[in-house]
Amino acid sequence: MRTYSLTLLLWSCVFHAIHMMPSQKRTNKHSRSGRITGLSENGGKTLHRVKRGWMWNQFFLLEEYTGPDTQYVGKLHTDQDKGDGNLKYILTGDGAGSLFIIDENTGDIHAVKKLDREEKSLYVLRAKAIDRKTGRQVEPESEFIIKIHDINDNEPKFTKDMYTASVPEMSGVGTSVIQVTATDADDANYGNSAKVVYSILQGQPYFSVDPETGIIKTALPDMSRENREQYQVVIQAKDMGGQMGGLSGTTTVNITLTDVNDNPPRFPQSTYQFSSPESAPPGTPLGRIKANDPDVGENAEIEYSISNGDGSDMFDIITDKDTQEGIITVKKHLDFENKMLYTLRVEATNTHPDPRFLQLGPFKDMALVKISVEDIDEPPLFSRPWYLIEVDEDAKEGNIIGQVVAQDPDITKNAIKYSVDRHTDLDRIFNIYSENGSIFISKPLDREETPWHNITVIATEINNPKQSSQIPVFIRILDINDHAPEFAQYYETFVCENAKAGQLIQTVSAVDKDEPPRGHRFFFELAPEFAVHPNFSIVDNKDNTAAIMTGRNGYSRSKTSTYLLPIIIFDNDYPIQSSTGTLTIRVCACDSRGNMQSCSAEALLLPAGLSTGALVAILLCIVILLVLVVLFTALKRQRKKEPLIISKDDVRDNIVTYNDEGGGEEDTQAFDIGTLRNPEAREESKMRRDVIPETIFQIRRTAPLWENIDVQDFIHRRLKENDLDPAAPPYDSLATYAYEGNDSIANSLSSLESLTMEGNQDYDYLSDWGPRFKKLADMYGGEDSDRD
Repeated sequence: MRTYSLTLLLWSCVFHAIHMMPSQKRTNKHSRSGRITGLSENGGKTLHRVKRGWMWNQFFLLEEYTGPDTQYVGKLHTDQDKGDGNLKYILTGDGAGSLFIIDENTGDIHAVKKLDREEKSLYVLRAKAIDRKTGRQVEPESEFIIKIHDINDNEPKFTKDMYTASVPEMSGVGTSVIQVTATDADDANYGNSAKVVYSILQGQPYFSVDPETGIIKTALPDMSRENREQYQVVIQAKDMGGQMGGLSGTTTVNITLTDVNDNPPRFPQSTYQFSSPESAPPGTPLGRIKANDPDVGENAEIEYSISNGDGSDMFDIITDKDTQEGIITVKKHLDFENKMLYTLRVEATNTHPDPRFLQLGPFKDMALVKISVEDIDEPPLFSRPWYLIEVDEDAKEGNIIGQVVAQDPDITKNAIKYSVDRHTDLDRIFNIYSENGSIFISKPLDREETPWHNITVIATEINNPKQSSQIPVFIRILDINDHAPEFAQYYETFVCENAKAGQLIQTVSAVDKDEPPRGHRFFFELAPEFAVHPNFSIVDNKDNTAAIMTGRNGYSRSKTSTYLLPIIIFDNDYPIQSSTGTLTIRVCACDSRGNMQSCSAEALLLPAGLSTGALVAILLCIVILLVLVVLFTALKRQRKKEPLIISKDDVRDNIVTYNDEGGGEEDTQAFDIGTLRNPEAREESKMRRDVIPETIFQIRRTAPLWENIDVQDFIHRRLKENDLDPAAPPYDSLATYAYEGNDSIANSLSSLESLTMEGNQDYDYLSDWGPRFKKLADMYGGEDSDRD
C-alpha cells in the first residue's frame, strides 16, 4: 500500500495525473502565511497568524478488499507534530469508528471492513489534532475525502428476464423488432468495466442484434408465418467492451410472426355434388363448402358468391362468419319435372386483401357445384290459386255453376278425385262431381239470405289418398228481381176532422230486398178500385216516396173513424214486382194548428167509463194475482214432511212402534197374507219403515229363500241383509219379521177358524197331547167344565 506524506504541492500534481476530483473548498490545500492585526484580550497586542502545518492528501481505496489484515488508507500528519506524542489525532465523519479507524498517536488510517463502490463511492471525513496537555486544537478541523476505486465486479443485467415481441411476416431484412437494454453497476467513468456489447447466441440466421444499441432486427427476407410462427432468440450482454475476461448476462426474446394476407383462399376440390328434394321450401340449406386460407383473423375472412351457372336464380349461398363456410340454400321452389340438374359456379374471395401482395395473384378461387333435384310424390296442383264463380239466385238445383281443375304434377300423372270440405258447406248447398271437378247446386239459393258462399274444394290422388291439396272457391250469388217493394215502415197516419182538401197528411217510402244494378226506382198509385177516391189521393214524388193528400174538406169521427187506403208499389227491374200496402188513416180531433188531441179509439172507450190506463192497471193486477197463486202452490209442494221421529234427543237406541193391528187373516184388503207365507214375495217391495221415504230407492234383490227354510236361518239372513242395506237407518231400530215358519203338525190353534157353534167342537183330543196341553184339555175337554 502507498502512504501519502507528501507536501501539498506534490499531492496536487499526483491527483491531477490520475484524473481524480479535487478536495472540497473547505480543505486547506496550501500552507499560507499572513498576519492578522487586531485587538485581543491581552491589551490589544498584535496577533500574528501562524502558518498552517497540515500534511495530508486525498486518499484512494480499492473496493472489495479481501485481504487478511485491515486495509491501510493513509496517514494524517501536521508539521506541529514533533514526534513526542504530545498531539492526539481525532477522526469524524462518514464511517468514522465503524469503517475507518485512526491511530490517535501516529495519524494512520485503516479500513476495517470490505467496501463496495456500488453502495457508496465517496466518504467525507473530518480530522483535527489536539494538544494532549492543554486540550486545544493545534490545527483547525479540516475535511478530506476517501474515494473508492472501482473494479469489474458486476456483470451486465437486462431490464427484463424475458422479452416478448412480434414482427409481421414477409418483412424485409433489417426490420426492427425490439430493443433490449442491459445495465452494468460498475463505474462507467473508470475503465471499461461498464462498457456493454450485445451479441446473439441463439436465433441466427433469422435475426441479428446491434452490438451497441441492442436493437434486434430481421436477418432473412420473406419469413412466412405459415411455415414457422414462433422464434426464441437469446441475447448476450458483455462488459469490458466484449473483451476476454469481461462479465456477461443473457436474456431470452420470444418473437412471433404476425399474419398478413399473403395467401389466397383455395378450394380443396374443384367439384361438389349436392341433392335436394323438389319439395324443399326456400331457405332450406343443402350443404356446405369451404375454401382453405392459411391466414388467420380477418386475413382469412372469405366471402362466397355464385358467379354464374344455370341455377344462379334458383339457389343462393351465404357465408357462415364463424366457420368461414359457404352454405348453399334453396332460393326458389324446385320442380323435378321441369329441371332435374343445376350447375353453379361458386367463387370464394378474401374480404381484406393486402395491396402489397396483389402481385402474387388473384386472392380468390372458384369451384363447380352440381345440384340434382329429387322427385317426390307431390299433391295435386290446381290451375289457379283460387276460383271465383258467379251464379244467379234463381238457378235450379242440379245446375253446374263452375269447374275446378287440378292435376298430378308428377310424371306418373295419377288420377284425381274432387270433394267439398263439408266444414265450409254445412248446409250442403253445393256439391261436386268427383271425376271432373264440376260444381253444381244441391239446394235453392237466396241472395238476400246469403250473398256469398266460401267453400273449399279438396283434390286427392286416387292411388295415394295422403296426397291432397285444397283450394278456396268464392261463389257470388247474383241478384234477380224476385222481391216486391214494400213500405219502409209501419205508418200511423191520422187526419184531422177540420182538415182542408189538398192537405198533406203522410209521406210514405218503400224498400226492396233486391239490389238492381241501376239502383231502386219505385212507383206509387192507388189500387184500381180506389183510383178515384173521394176522400184521399196519392202523389208520386219521383224520389221513391209518395205524398198522401186529403181529397175533401172536413171528416167526421162519428161517421167514419178509420179509413183503409190500399197503395200499389212497383219497381222498375225485370220482371216487374209489385205489392199492395194498406195505409190505415184514423180520424182525430185536432186543435186549430193541426195538433192531434184525441182519436176515434180513445173516444169509443171513454163512454164505457174505462180509459186505456185503467184497462192496463186491471190487467196488471190480474197478472200479479196469478203469479202469487203459482208461487204459493209451488212453496206448498216443496214443504218437507215431518219424520216419524221428531225427538230432538239422540235418536239412537230408539224403538219405533207401529200401532197397526190389521184385520186378521180374513182381511185380504189391508195386507196380503201371502207375503207372510212366502218370503220371496217380500223381496219385491222392501221399504224403510222408520221414516216416511222421500225418494224411492232402488230395490236391492236378495237371494231367494226356499219354501222349507229354517226360522233361525231366516232370521240370520234377514239380519245380515239389514246390516248390509245402504238404505237402512243409521241408528238402532227394531225390525219385525212376520214369518211363522213351516206348517205345524198340531195344525192351527187359531180361534179364527173355529165354528160359531161350540157344541160342534170336540176337544177330547187335547188330552192325548200330553201334560203340556193338560190345562187346555181341562178348559175345553168336557161340557161340565164349560158349564162351570
